[in-house]
Amino acid sequence: MPILERAREAGVFSSSEVALLGRVFDKLKVEQQSLERREALASRLLANYLAGIRDEAELLSVSKLPLGR
Repeated sequence: MPILERAREAGVFSSSEVALLGRVFDKLKVEQQSLERREALASRLLANYLAGIRDEAELLSVSKLPLGR
């Protein structure tokens, strides 16, 4: 699962944070999604979390949107 791998690689997340990110990722992913799309989703989710969004419902909502530039 890309989100768990990325979180572990960063080495800055507790097990409860990884669980939260995993739950949100599982709700956002699509079964037939390519690996590249899932990696982009994982990156977007982590970026939102690192930006300070910690509420699960809010994280789910904002992670559905593309990252702003």
